Amino acid sequence: MIPGTFDYHRPTTVESAVALLLQLGEDARPLAGGHSLIPLMKTRLAAPEHLVDLSAIEGLRRLEVVGPDVIIGAMTTQHSVITSTLLAELVPILRETALVIADPQIRYKGTIGGNCANGDPGNDMPALMQCLGASYQLTGTGGSRQVPAREFYLGAYETALEPGEILTEVRIPIPPAGHGYGYEKLKRKVGDYATAAAAVVITMAGGTCTSASIGLTNVSETPLWASEAAGILVGSTLDAATVNAAVAAAEAITNPASDMRGPSEYRTKMAGIMLRRALERAQTRAKG
Repeated sequence: MIPGTFDYHRPTTVESAVALLLQLGEDARPLAGGHSLIPLMKTRLAAPEHLVDLSAIEGLRRLEVVGPDVIIGAMTTQHSVITSTLLAELVPILRETALVIADPQIRYKGTIGGNCANGDPGNDMPALMQCLGASYQLTGTGGSRQVPAREFYLGAYETALEPGEILTEVRIPIPPAGHGYGYEKLKRKVGDYATAAAAVVITMAGGTCTSASIGLTNVSETPLWASEAAGILVGSTLDAATVNAAVAAAEAITNPASDMRGPSEYRTKMAGIMLRRALERAQTRAKG
């Protein structure tokens, strides 16, 4: 299908983009990679009168270490995440997750900021960012503010972004050296959203789990940070009984819709299976 008519704007600074979005109000939408917004426009589920293209803003592609954190500009593509030696060394689960987002053509254009910002519960990066304890820099006319990813998602396509604000960068605390990680995703075919997916980051010492974090994708109207499930793992040897209890706690917070990917009960169980697989991979990779 063909989108409705709209006016196209291509600002070259964050300030001008924010000013445009505030001036144009609810009739405007920011455009990053476009792989979430354009399909909605083609089906007329979204019909903005103005598109504010962020691709000409050079400052939104930074990728660097600042103190204990990695900073990723919002317009950094998934392909750039995959090919970054810096991220592969410091936060390797980012590459593992980006590799199962859609397909290579989309990853060349799709951005990390767009994946995080639009509030689609099927996107892969939001649950991972919650798992990693990331925060988002939101920039508006009054300046910038930091919002934890765990507080950003309020409902399906509903986020903490205020009118005129855009997500300009992602800040990720660098996990400890030797941490274990895994992202497991069940999907019907290449390019599809997850039926269910799980992100796990753990640390181990002397055979005991010393820290754990779990994120779940597409099994509720928002990404889920399974804090209770992760807490069950800490202090254990990741024995079968403990893992079973953690999986049960993670499944208990899910509320997936019954859809073409399967009934709700099936998708909940698949979230548990993806968590088991991600945890097994993380344990294998953890050093300590």
